[in-house]
Amino acid sequence: MKELEEFIASGILELYVLGLSNAADDAEVKKMLSLYPKQIGQEINEICNVHEGIALANSIEPDPIIRPFLLAKIDYMDRMMAGEVPAEPAELTTASKISDYNQWLNRADMVLPVDAGDVFAKLIGVTDKMITAIVWIREMAPQEVHDDEFERFLIVEGTCDIGVGESIYSLAKGDYFQIPLHESHTVTVTSIVPCKVVLQRVAA
Repeated sequence: MKELEEFIASGILELYVLGLSNAADDAEVKKMLSLYPKQIGQEINEICNVHEGIALANSIEPDPIIRPFLLAKIDYMDRMMAGEVPAEPAELTTASKISDYNQWLNRADMVLPVDAGDVFAKLIGVTDKMITAIVWIREMAPQEVHDDEFERFLIVEGTCDIGVGESIYSLAKGDYFQIPLHESHTVTVTSIVPCKVVLQRVAA
C-alpha cells in the first residue's frame, strides 16, 4: 500500500485529470489503475469533483446579449455566402424615419421567430465603422455600458423605457435615441407587443 500512497501523493493523477501528464505518467496511471482499480478510480473522481467545484465557484455569467448577436452574425454570414448583396443602411440620426429602412423591414425573412428568446436580432449592415440590425426585445435588455461605440435606436413598433443613469426616457414608434458613451443603460419594454427597433452601434 506504500506504493499506492506514494503514487497518489506524487501529483501525477492531478496532471492526468487536467490533461497535462506526459506519456510516461499516462503509462504509470494505467499500471496503477490495473493494480488498484478501486482506490485509483476513487481518487480520480475526487480530483474531478474538486476541480469542477473550483470551476463553478469561479465561473462568470455570460453577457445575455452576446448570444443573440452572435447568432445574428452567423445568420448574416450565411446570407452573404448564399448570395445576398452586402448593404450599407443609412446612419441613424435625429432626422431618420422608419421608411428609410423599409427595404429590410418589409422582407419576409426579417421576422421574430415564435421560439426566440428575450432579445432577437437580424443584422442588415456590417462595416468597419458600424453595424446595423433589426432587433426585437420582448421584455427587457440587460444593463450595458459602451466605451468605444455609440448605440442608437429608432423605434419601429411597440414602446419602451430606456434608463440611462438616473434618467428614464420613454420611447414610442418613430422615436430616435442615442446612448451616451460610458453610461450604464437598460431597456424595459412597456408595450404588450415586443419592442422592435432599428439599432446601430457606431464606432466612437
